Amino acid sequence: QVQLVESGGGLVQAGGSLRLSCAASGRTFNNYCMGWFRQAPGKEREFVAAINWSGGGTRYADSVKGRFTISRDNAKNTVYLQMNSLKPEDTAVYYCAASPYTMATMPSDFRSWGQGTQVTVSS
Repeated sequence: QVQLVESGGGLVQAGGSLRLSCAASGRTFNNYCMGWFRQAPGKEREFVAAINWSGGGTRYADSVKGRFTISRDNAKNTVYLQMNSLKPEDTAVYYCAASPYTMATMPSDFRSWGQGTQVTVSS
């Protein structure tokens, strides 16, 4: 398994930006599809974005398309989530996850998870 540690969360006003990072260690990072999920209080964990091993393929939830960008740096074993034009409804704990599949968007397809980082967007 790969170990994942997220960072970069915080409090931001609506319309602002944040960049989340997820540092990986353990198994070979570039063997994995990487994803970001989020979970708001009282809600189920939901898919946000995913990127394949090379970075050439990405997927986004409709709710973040055009505002969020996922990227990865395999030399640094790190995946990023650039979040722009943030809205109060983006408030959640954001989780990084690793999947052995070429591309994945379902939580059940991801085998390793980070501890999460809180993102709070004030109106």
